[in-house]
Amino acid sequence: MISPKRFYRSMKYAFRGIAKVMVREHSFRIQLLAAIIVLVVVFYLPLQVWERVALILLAGAVLVLEMINSIFERLSDGLKPRLNDMVKDVKDMMAGAVLITAIVSAVIAVMILYPYFLDYLQK
Repeated sequence: MISPKRFYRSMKYAFRGIAKVMVREHSFRIQLLAAIIVLVVVFYLPLQVWERVALILLAGAVLVLEMINSIFERLSDGLKPRLNDMVKDVKDMMAGAVLITAIVSAVIAVMILYPYFLDYLQK
């Protein structure tokens, strides 16, 4: 079992990592704002439980993948002098993975939320 002191220290490191990404990555801040908006909407609209879970998971997935992208970018930058073309490819692929996840998440969010917004606007 982990001691409370070790747990606190682990949490401190995790929050420090999140803070570093927030400070250094503009894309993460934009995606975090989008995730906060999704959370507000999720708890404002009368969604079914599975819809809430899906939207929260999708928002979390985009944020986690953006953090992984940031990790790959920083690691790749350390290799840049020797492996220039490969570093560029890795960075581009990770950015593409984030983009695909964000687009799919947005499409699913629209599919889930559209009927609720229609109901709200018709009232």
